[in-house]
Amino acid sequence: MHSSFSDQLAGLDLSGFSIGPAPVSTNDFPVHEAVVQTLEAVWSDLFAMVSGTALEADAEDLGWAFVNIFHRSATRKSTAVDRATDEVRALLATADGSEIHTHELETQVERAQCAEGAMIALEEMREVAAALYLNEFGSSWKPVSSSRFNHSAMLTSALVEGREFIRARCEAKRRAAMPEGTPVIFAGGRTRHPNEQDALTFANNVWATLDKVHDRVPDMVLVHGGDTKGVDRLASSWAERRSIPQISFSLDMRLGARAGFKRNERMLSLDPRYVVAFPGNGVLERLVIEAKSRRITVVDRRGPLGTSPKRAAQNTD
Repeated sequence: MHSSFSDQLAGLDLSGFSIGPAPVSTNDFPVHEAVVQTLEAVWSDLFAMVSGTALEADAEDLGWAFVNIFHRSATRKSTAVDRATDEVRALLATADGSEIHTHELETQVERAQCAEGAMIALEEMREVAAALYLNEFGSSWKPVSSSRFNHSAMLTSALVEGREFIRARCEAKRRAAMPEGTPVIFAGGRTRHPNEQDALTFANNVWATLDKVHDRVPDMVLVHGGDTKGVDRLASSWAERRSIPQISFSLDMRLGARAGFKRNERMLSLDPRYVVAFPGNGVLERLVIEAKSRRITVVDRRGPLGTSPKRAAQNTD
C-alpha cells in the first residue's frame, strides 16, 4: 500500500523542486539591496519607454501586471509547499523506522523547505514591486482574486523534524492569513467630486482620520471591503504607507442583493474596536446601525468631504 501511494504522489506535478540541502539564509537568494536596485531599474526603464506614447494610458495596467508576475510565482511556490507538506504527512503516517523511509522523509522535508524559501524570496520581490506601484500610482497593489500573504521572517529551520515542519507550516499560514492585532473596520462607498481640490480634501480627511484612530490603536489591523474604485482604495494605500496589516472582505456576488449585508456580518464577527464610516449606501448605513447596537464605537465621517456630520450641522446652524 505504501509503495502504491508513493507512486501516486510521485505522479503529482512537483516541478520547481530541487533536491539538496535546504536554503536557510539570505545568501541562498538575491539580497534585498540587489532586488531593490534591479526592480527599480526595470520599473524606471519600463515607464520611460511608454511615456509619451499611446501606451501611456495603459501604464497602470502594466504596473499592476509587473507586480503580479512575482505574486503568481510566489503563489505557485506556496502550492508546491502544500504538496510537499502533504507528502511529509503521508510519510509520517506510514513510518516504519527503516533507514530508507527515514531518508525519504528527510528528502521530502528538504524539498518543502527549498520551495518555502523560494516562496518567501518571491514574496519579498513582490513587496518591493508593490511599493514601486504605490509610489507611481498612489494606490495599494491588490491581486484580483487571491490574498496577498507575506510569510517573511517565517523561514523554517533546515534541521526541523517532519512533524515540527508540518506544525510550523500550519502556524505560518495561519499567521499570514490572520494578522495579530486589534481589528478596525473602515467602510465607505464610491464618491465623485466636482473638482480636484475637493477630491484632495476628501483624501486628506480619510488619511487624517485613520492616523487619529491608529494613535489610539497602535496594533491596529485595517479591515475593509477591498473596492479598488472606491474610498477603500484610499484606506488601503494609507495602510500600506504606514505598514499596517490589512484584511479585505470582498463581496460574494453569488449572494446577490444580500452580499453587502453578509460582508457586514463577517467583518463585525471580528469584534472590531472601531468602525470608521465615510459616505456610502444603505448597506453602509446598516453596518453603522449594527455596530452601534453592539456597542462598537463608530467614527462617523459621513459629512461633506469626509467630515463629521455633527460638525457640519453645527456650522450650518
